[in-house]
Amino acid sequence: MEGQASDQARVYQAGRDMRLFTLAVPPGVRTPLLVVLVLALLAGGGWVLVKWVRPMFAPAYKTQFLIDTSLASGGPAEVAESLRKAVGNAADDDALALRGFGGECGAEGNTRQLVGFGTGNREQISRTVGQVRGEGRPTMVRGIGEAVNDFSKRLAWGADQRATRINRIIVITRHGTDACEEDPATVQREIARRIESAGLKVDFKVIGYQVPAAERERLRQISAGIRGDAPVFAADPARLAAALEWFTNTQPVLQEAKKVTDVLNPAVGQVEAARTAIEDGRLDAAGDRLERAGSVDVGATLGALKDRARTPQARDVHAKARRLSSQQRRVVESGRALLEASRDGGSRDGEFAAYRTAVVTYNQQADELKKALDTLRATAPGGRS
Repeated sequence: MEGQASDQARVYQAGRDMRLFTLAVPPGVRTPLLVVLVLALLAGGGWVLVKWVRPMFAPAYKTQFLIDTSLASGGPAEVAESLRKAVGNAADDDALALRGFGGECGAEGNTRQLVGFGTGNREQISRTVGQVRGEGRPTMVRGIGEAVNDFSKRLAWGADQRATRINRIIVITRHGTDACEEDPATVQREIARRIESAGLKVDFKVIGYQVPAAERERLRQISAGIRGDAPVFAADPARLAAALEWFTNTQPVLQEAKKVTDVLNPAVGQVEAARTAIEDGRLDAAGDRLERAGSVDVGATLGALKDRARTPQARDVHAKARRLSSQQRRVVESGRALLEASRDGGSRDGEFAAYRTAVVTYNQQADELKKALDTLRATAPGGRS
């Protein structure tokens, strides 16, 4: 009996002389059981790593530039220079990649990812795009399909994660047609099939650089087929550079700034509702609204906006958004002071005047930010040719 007992593995709860339970494990089973337990812990840790840790490091924006490298495209130096400028102004946390399309129909290499996704590869993209040489015919449809597939890869660490905010493909093409697909309806169906099979949302931006007039309608059909905006047609290097800068950097600035106002403006509305409740004598309701208004936080969005502030206009937008956030906090503080004065039952004239001043100042700053954003929106390339 004693020998048998000595062969038993006893498990105790940590604690001095406090036996919780005893588990008998035969000697021959101990090692396999230990291996299984270790593997289970590793598997569980891996699941936690994939489900919870990796998303913490996912980029907010993930952008792949898809460029026409076919022999007839021409103007590679102009595309390279425009792309270098846009990439140079991109946020440090943007995950960028570069893919080209051009070759022979059915050939394996008629589209290639030239630079994989990464957050520190701006110089690599700038260097690589300058080395591109034209070859073959435009194989745009396959290029788009493979560019979509690049977003759905899940095996590598970090770089291939889907973005937390926006996945984008920016197409720069000299053609409105695909050399291997003549029927526009077939092109649309093929692209739509690839997008749906990937199971993710991708924003498409299409820039037609010096696309012949006869091919523009076909490019519009392709853009519609991939659920993108109407293509932008650029007739010269300056307009090409402006379009690339707009899609790569200016649009994200506008989107982040809108997130700030979408949070702050309703919060100030809550404070104004609290002021009305105070006047009606509903002090508890006013306190609840002030609590909600004071709990909003746009710090992360302001940080993202600051990272994108690479141009004077973007820096101005960030500065105005930061001031607006500070003023929103002053509105909340003045609302709380008004509530406390009302609870004390004394005069609240001073607190009310301070509150009105804070609100008026906030509205003025909100108008200034809106004007700055409207000015930035006015630089959109639209359908210029």
